[in-house]
Amino acid sequence: MSHIHIPDGVLPWWLWVPGWLLALVLVFVAGRAAERHEVRRKVPLLAVVSALMLVAMSSEVVPIAYHINLTVVAGVLLGPALSVIAAFIVQVVLAMLGHGGVTVLGLNTLVISTEMVVGWALFRVLVAALSRRRVRWAAAIATVITLAISTTMLVGIVALAGGGAAAARDSGALDPASMTFANPFSGGIVHVGLFSGGEHPSTPPAHNSVARFAAIVYTLGSIGWVLEALVTAWILGYLARVRPGLLWDGALATHEHRIPGDEAGVG
Repeated sequence: MSHIHIPDGVLPWWLWVPGWLLALVLVFVAGRAAERHEVRRKVPLLAVVSALMLVAMSSEVVPIAYHINLTVVAGVLLGPALSVIAAFIVQVVLAMLGHGGVTVLGLNTLVISTEMVVGWALFRVLVAALSRRRVRWAAAIATVITLAISTTMLVGIVALAGGGAAAARDSGALDPASMTFANPFSGGIVHVGLFSGGEHPSTPPAHNSVARFAAIVYTLGSIGWVLEALVTAWILGYLARVRPGLLWDGALATHEHRIPGDEAGVG
């Protein structure tokens, strides 16, 4: 939901140019930071997680026009530095496939990086507060809070752009005029559109105000947050049960001494 599906030529230059510059600086800093954390050993994990995010963001839950992101899962597995690099890689590929213009690539990188880093931080704090036996709860809560924050960033970007064409988006089964739901399954349940060019606005840009855009994304987004929270909780709970070392000895590892080969964990 927080991925910006806006074509080139819509956002003002004073908005997307700083977005590009900030994203490049962030990627540079993340790259320098990652060099100190055995980045070569984590390249396969970075590649796999980036590919999973790419597929997830290309798959739409049609009734609510929502794209599962897997950003919290990716952030937990990669940590903050590699998360920024993964976000940039994914956004470059999506931009080349038409899921948003090249001009919004920087802003998209900032938003998705925020999702991943905030998700990683919240999950870490919640696990410490709830214990590792509440992995699924920690994952679900972290996901909902993270997506609420990133969706608010999206609304803020559209507000800065002044609405209009920037506020045009697919609303799925939700009628943006009456804010009521039609048959939620008339267009199917899941649509995979890797080469579809992203979302297509369901209403003319001239009628899309920032307030209406916010109402649409928060209404549909809240449903999507719950769905993604369930998916994230299941994935991280499963990893905590079958591959705890991948979860706890990676981006969530502390400086405590751990016995090599100790894979004991709980889910």
